[in-house]
Amino acid sequence: MSKEDYEVVIGLEVHAELSTKTKIFCSCPTEFGAAPNTHICPICTAMPGTLPVLNEKVVEYAVKAGLATGCSIARDSKNDRKNYFYPDLPKSYQISQFDKPLCEHGEVEIEEDGEKKKIGITRIHIEEDAGKLNHNEFGGGSLVDLNRAGVPLIEIVSEPDMRSSKDAENYLRKIKSILEYIEVSDCKMQEGSLRADVNVSVRKKGAKEFGTRTEMKNMNSFRSIVRAIEYESERQIEVIEEGGTITQETLRWDDVSGKTFSMRDKEDAQDYRYFPEPDLVAIRLSEEYIENIKNNLPELPESRRARYLEEYKLSEKESKMLTASKYLSNMFEDALAICGNPKAVANWLLSDVSRILNEKEIEPDQIPFTANQLAKMIELIENGTISSAIGKKVLEELFENPRDPEEIIKEKGWIQISDEGAIKEVVTRILENNPQSIIDYKAGKDRALGFLVGQAMKETKGKANPQMLNKMFLEELNK
Repeated sequence: MSKEDYEVVIGLEVHAELSTKTKIFCSCPTEFGAAPNTHICPICTAMPGTLPVLNEKVVEYAVKAGLATGCSIARDSKNDRKNYFYPDLPKSYQISQFDKPLCEHGEVEIEEDGEKKKIGITRIHIEEDAGKLNHNEFGGGSLVDLNRAGVPLIEIVSEPDMRSSKDAENYLRKIKSILEYIEVSDCKMQEGSLRADVNVSVRKKGAKEFGTRTEMKNMNSFRSIVRAIEYESERQIEVIEEGGTITQETLRWDDVSGKTFSMRDKEDAQDYRYFPEPDLVAIRLSEEYIENIKNNLPELPESRRARYLEEYKLSEKESKMLTASKYLSNMFEDALAICGNPKAVANWLLSDVSRILNEKEIEPDQIPFTANQLAKMIELIENGTISSAIGKKVLEELFENPRDPEEIIKEKGWIQISDEGAIKEVVTRILENNPQSIIDYKAGKDRALGFLVGQAMKETKGKANPQMLNKMFLEELNK
C-alpha cells in the first residue's frame, strides 16, 4: 500500500495565555520578559498555607472565547486538580478543569481553495500555566523560572476533524484570529502565548475506527506544526506498512533534524487523578452575565470581512486575507483613516508587506513600523514625490529601521524626478541608444514601450516619474 491509501486524523489542543493584568489565582503581574523569578509570590510558588483566589477576568475571557466559537456556556462549572510531577510545576498539580468545563460543543469554519469545512470544538476550559525550565546547553543542569507559573490559560480542544497539515494550519490561524479580535490574548507565538499540542493518527481510508495517536507538545509556530504533522503521519504509515504497531506516546519535535523523538508514554485522563479543587468554590454564571458578554463582543473576523466587501469594495480574496489577522486589519484601517485610499493600502499590505513578512518568517504583530508611516509612504507616491518603485525601497527601509518616510527619502536622495526638461533628456538618450525598440514599436510591438520605460527607470535609479516617462516616450514614438 502507498500513503495515498491512508487518511491522517488530526486534533489540536490550543493553549492561549490570557491578556489579564494579573495571574489566575494571585495578584502577580503577567507581563512577558521580566527577569527570572521577579513576578512571583507565595501563592504562585505554592508556599505552604497559601490559598488561591480565582481572577474573575479569566472567567470572562474564557466565556468570550466560547461565545465567539459557538460554544454553549456552562452555568455551573468548577476547577479540578490535575496531578503530575514536573520541576516547573510548583504544587506538583495543576489547577485546571475536568468534567465541567466552562465552554463546550462549538465549531469554527475554515476555508481552503474555496471549500469550506467546519471543525468541531470539544471544550474550552481555564487553567494555570506552569513555570519554565531553562536548560544549560553545555549539560550544567536546568534552572527554574516561575514567572509564568499561574499565568492564566484557556485550552481549546478540537474534535479530530482535520485531515491534513493544511487543515491544521488553517484551523490554528482561525483560532488565533478570533482570539486577537475579541482581545483575550495577544497570541504572540514567538513569546509562547499561543501554542498547541498536536495529536496525530493514521488509518486506512474507509476505516471507521481511529488509529493510535501520538502527541507533540508545546508547538509554537505554524511552520513547525505543518512539518511535524507531515513527518509524523508518514512515520506512522511506514511503521504500519512494515508490520509494526503505533505506540501511544508523547513526542518531541526537533525543528533542526525535522524528526520526532519519543519523550514518554502518553497519559490518559485517569493518569492525572483528577479531583475537584477543594480550595476554590464552584463557578456559577447567571443568564444576565453571559448575555452581557455576548452583547459586548467586538467585531469578529467574518463580519469585518463582509464590511470590507461592502464598504471598501475590496475583493473576496483581499477581504479574507486582510481580516485573517487583526494586526494586519487594524493597520489597514488606521492607514486608511490617514490616506483615504483603501485599494492602495490593501495592495501594499497584501503584496510587499506580506512578502517581506514571509521572507523574514514573522507574523503581522511583529511589523516594526506604524500605520501612520505606511500611510505617509502611500501619500508620497500619490502626490508624485516618489515612484512606486522607490516606495518598495522605502518599505524595505521601514522594516529595517522604521522612521518617517520623508526622512528616509531625503537621506537616500530618492525624491522623484518630475522636471520635464530632465526627463526629456533621459527619453532622448534612451531612444538614441535603442533604435531597434523604435522599429519594434512602429511595427506594432507594444512591449517595446515597456522596455524603453524600464531602461529610463534603470538609468534614473527608479526616480523618474513613470507617468511623465510614458507620456514623453509616446509623444516621441508617434511623431
